Formats: sequence, structure tokens, C-alpha cells
Amino acid sequence: MELPPHIGANDRVVLFDGVCRLCNGWSQFLIRRDSAGAIRLCSVQSPQGQAILAWFDLPIDHFDTMLYVEGARAFEKSDAFLAVIAQLPGPWRHLRWLRVLPRWLRDWCYDRIAQNRYALFGRYEQCLLPAVEHRGRFLDQG
Repeated sequence: MELPPHIGANDRVVLFDGVCRLCNGWSQFLIRRDSAGAIRLCSVQSPQGQAILAWFDLPIDHFDTMLYVEGARAFEKSDAFLAVIAQLPGPWRHLRWLRVLPRWLRDWCYDRIAQNRYALFGRYEQCLLPAVEHRGRFLDQG
């Protein structure tokens, strides 16, 4: 089985928009909740993120979805969110029940937030660097 660049067979990586305030908040949320460090993070603007996007034939110049990668498989939009949230401890994993909703409805809701995320939450001028204690959690900093 061929794997995307920078991804191992057992890796679980969330690719996110590094200049989006909402996406950076999501990354911090994952770092706090995933205390085992099972999920790694990577900004789509990084060379590693760009290579992974290209491997999956996704745009490398505009970013309208979070991508979750498990080995050679990629999940987008609401499927990505649900795949990630299902791995978190405690009450967060109960959000998996949202999978019973039709994908078109879940993705429609996801798209409304994604398309308006800069207007709703703002953006940074450049990608933020992770805190020193979290650098190992980032694929592009490890």
C-alpha cells in the first residue's frame, strides 16, 4: 500500500488552515483533549501539508476543508470531523451520533462554517508557530 508523503501506516494527522483562527482553535482543542498524542497536526500551508494535499489531488492554493488522514485514507468535511471526534475521550466522542444525519446535510452545515470562517472568526497574517511543548504534535515541526 502506497502512503502519502510524510505519513506512516499508523499515523493519524489532521491538516488544517494555519491562518484560520477557528482552525487554530480546533488544533488547540485537539491538543488538550488528545492527551495520548495519537493525533498529529499539520498546517496545509507547510511543505508537508502541501505535499499531502497534492498526493490526494486536493487544491494547494485554497483551503475549504479540514483533512484527516489515517495511513493512506483521507476524510474530508464532516466525515473528517466525526472521525477525529470519535477518538477523543469523554463526552466528545458522543458527538459520533451525528453520523446518522445524511452526509449531504452534515457537509452543507460544514460548508457554511468553512466558507465564512474568516468573517466569523478572523484570520492571522501568517501561520502561528506551535508552543515549544507541543511541537512534537505537529507533523511539520517534529
